[in-house]
Amino acid sequence: MRAMTLTAPGGLDRLRLTEQPDPGEPKAGEIRVALHATSLNFHDYLVCSGKSPAADGRVPMADGAGIIEAIGEGVSDFAVGDHVVSCFFPDWHAGPPRVGDFKRVPGDGIDGFARDTVVLPATAFTKAPNGWSHKEASTITTAGLTAWRALVVDAGLKPGDTVLALGTGGVSIYALQIAHAMGAEVIVTSSSDEKLARAKEMGAAHVINYRREQNWGRKVLEITQGRGVDVVVEVGGPETLGQSLQAVRIGGHVALIGVLTGVSGDVPTALLMAKQARLQGLIVGSRQEQEEFVRALETSGIRPIIDRTFGLEELADAFRHQETGDHFGKIAVSW
Repeated sequence: MRAMTLTAPGGLDRLRLTEQPDPGEPKAGEIRVALHATSLNFHDYLVCSGKSPAADGRVPMADGAGIIEAIGEGVSDFAVGDHVVSCFFPDWHAGPPRVGDFKRVPGDGIDGFARDTVVLPATAFTKAPNGWSHKEASTITTAGLTAWRALVVDAGLKPGDTVLALGTGGVSIYALQIAHAMGAEVIVTSSSDEKLARAKEMGAAHVINYRREQNWGRKVLEITQGRGVDVVVEVGGPETLGQSLQAVRIGGHVALIGVLTGVSGDVPTALLMAKQARLQGLIVGSRQEQEEFVRALETSGIRPIIDRTFGLEELADAFRHQETGDHFGKIAVSW
């Protein structure tokens, strides 16, 4: 079978399409899945670019979607022919967070889904939403579930709440879609007027160009008549956290889901105290939360926004497109 592999210490020029042995038939509790799509996330980029070193020969990509070819003894939740999507934490099935590292995350600590076929425990997958293509389903694992957990599981989003989504990447666009579908008012930031116009078309009530409005936290307060937003989907990290805390309401919720501006920095502790806000870090979610998210997607009619699709052999080019920052929503790889 074909598999994309990464030669240590990493780098996009070290991604190679290789031939590997077929994984065989599933044992008890396992399923065999013919994979057809994955989608790009910042975490995948860190691994493939060598910024987060992985084992030599690692098969990258945390997201995987495909169709079940065979099931092992004792598997009752799935049937041959089911369309499925992978779980970011294959061992976190339900309950509160239990994982604080990436040792068992596909594409990082273990081999991922940039390959034709896998045989894995059935609990490493959930069913995909009915009627979705494989490339659409592949956007759920990381970006979609992160947005769902940030808004619904952790923040308890309600109709009438206000949400601030930073940027127009995969998580932020999913957050816009989820919040809008739930009856929340959404504010979106970007440096691109074209992307902001698209966000408005998708239901954003207000948009802010953060290059022109450098104190965008204060602008959010103006938009909300001094109250602030109920939830901030914070993807930047240290260089944006201060303004996110300025933008959130007293007693509000800041979901720290990304570190695009760095892995450490100053925290405005006095402002955090004054706002009496909850700063919640999170990394994706559990299998049970993914199952709940899939049901919500089927009910709401939300479909992911896919910016561009590449072939498996073009994985490095897909990441180079991600590096430009020109994408809106998700970048997919399909085969």
